[in-house]
Order: sequence, then structure tokens, then C-alpha cells
Amino acid sequence: MRIVSLIASSTEIVCALGLGDQLVARSHECDYPEWVRHLPAVTEPKFPTEGTSLEIDGRVKAIVEDGLSVYRVHADRLRALAPDVIVTQSQCEVCAVSEKDVQEATGDWLGCRPRIISLAPDALAHVWRDICRVASTLGVPERGEALVRRLEDRIGAIAARAHTLTARPTVACIEWIEPLMAAGNWVPELVERAGGVNLFGEVGRHSPWVTWEALVERDPDVVVVLPCGFDIARSRSEMPALGRRPEWPRLQAVRNGRVVLADGNAFFNRPGPRLVESLEILAEVLHPAEFDFGHEGKGWERFEGA
Repeated sequence: MRIVSLIASSTEIVCALGLGDQLVARSHECDYPEWVRHLPAVTEPKFPTEGTSLEIDGRVKAIVEDGLSVYRVHADRLRALAPDVIVTQSQCEVCAVSEKDVQEATGDWLGCRPRIISLAPDALAHVWRDICRVASTLGVPERGEALVRRLEDRIGAIAARAHTLTARPTVACIEWIEPLMAAGNWVPELVERAGGVNLFGEVGRHSPWVTWEALVERDPDVVVVLPCGFDIARSRSEMPALGRRPEWPRLQAVRNGRVVLADGNAFFNRPGPRLVESLEILAEVLHPAEFDFGHEGKGWERFEGA
């Protein structure tokens, strides 16, 4: 079977199912496992991705306001690969190539058209469902069920241990820096399972914009900065935008040195198998005396600035 994965999380799912050798192409964002970078990329963003979070936000909003897609699918390149299955998503048209983009790219194909699997995860249960859907479509349903069991068991073990702890720090997970956005969808579930109290964002709902007034009023014990699509280094370079705000030093998380930068791109923003590692990161951050999975310095780091 010839598989094209157009979202980073589904590439990780296909590989976790042991079918990576059947991938023939990927999206421009697919980068894990490392070897998938050698596959041809058949998508690209229609906007420059360098610059600040504020500049990127402006570019994306300008494209969306014109009624255009944020990403380009190279239809000719895709057709030449003759895929049997294309995996895409319909959860967020801003975050990744969407089902609509793929339908437009393959709409005039004659003969046998590829099967399109469109994933739409809004919560952890949806992620597990999508893993099973991909596995079933690719002819290995038992592998999908086994993978989900392993992931749920790992999450359950951490949640059970965290549940025994008395302290439950309040947490603000920042998914975009300018303008300020909190993490929604599955992230609030991860915070709760890691032994924290999530202050912004709701399970199963898209990430909300947050005012600085609301952030100061709720005054979280811990701030986790995990912008969508940013690794730790990119997030670190954006931190002056937070530090310039007069409200920033008023937050107790800042005063107490409990601001951390996490790799949102590799972990939290990808609804796939590594959400378990995302939970491990949160557990380490919220309860460092109880949890140590070895992610500090790789998946997250303490922010030392003011």
C-alpha cells in the first residue's frame, strides 16, 4: 500500500503502527521519526514562516480573511506518486493541510482515486479513535487497538500516581504568544492527569484567545509556554514579547520562577502517540519531586528570564 501522510501526527501514527515503510510522501511539517525527512514533501505554507508570532498571526489572518487556504498541496507531485491512501485532517484549517485542500488537489483525478482519511481529534478519546481508524483503513486493526491500549496504560499510570498528590498547582498553557492564546482540545486533559488545575481552555474545544487582564486575575502557579509549531529555541526567542508586558512581572509564576518553555511543535500540538510524552513533561514540570522521565533539557526547560 502506498500511503501519503499530510499531517505530522498521522505520520507518527503510521510509523507507530509499523507501516512507515509504506509511506511515499509527507507534508512539509512531518519530521518524526527523523528518517521521514527523506521522503518527498508535497505541501507548503502560502506565507513566510519566519518572524515573530505577531507577524505570523497577521499573515495567516490576512489569507483566511481573503477566503483562501493557508497551505498549498502540489497536486501534480502528489498524483505522480499514485497513493492508495492519503491521511489529512479537518480539525483546524490553520494548523495543517485540511481535507478541503486534499479534495481540491485530487478532484480532477481520473481512474482510481486514493482513499482519503480525514482525522478530527478534539480530545484524547478522539486521538485514540483516529489511531484505530487509520489502523483499520490500512488493514491492521489489531495493531491500532494494541497501540491505544499501551498509550492509555501509560497515561493511566501517571494519572493514578498524580491523583495521590495533595498539591495541585494551577496552570496556564500558552499556545500562542502574540496575541495571547491558551491551549484547548486535549491539553486541559493532560494538565488534569498530570496533577494540575487547568485555568484556560476547555476539553474538546478549540484553543481560546486570552486577555492579559484574565491572566493576571487567575494568576497561575505555573505558566507553560508551548506555542503551536514552535520548538523550545523558537519559543525562547519570543519570550521578550511577554517580558515587555507590564503585567508579566506581576504573575506569581514569574516571581516564583515557575515559567517553563516546552516543545509544542514536537509534543503538545501533535495529536498522536507522543501526547503521552507531553503528559510526562507536564508531570515533571508540575511535580518535579515525584516525576522524572528525563525530558528536561530536551522536551522542556526552565525559563530563567524575568
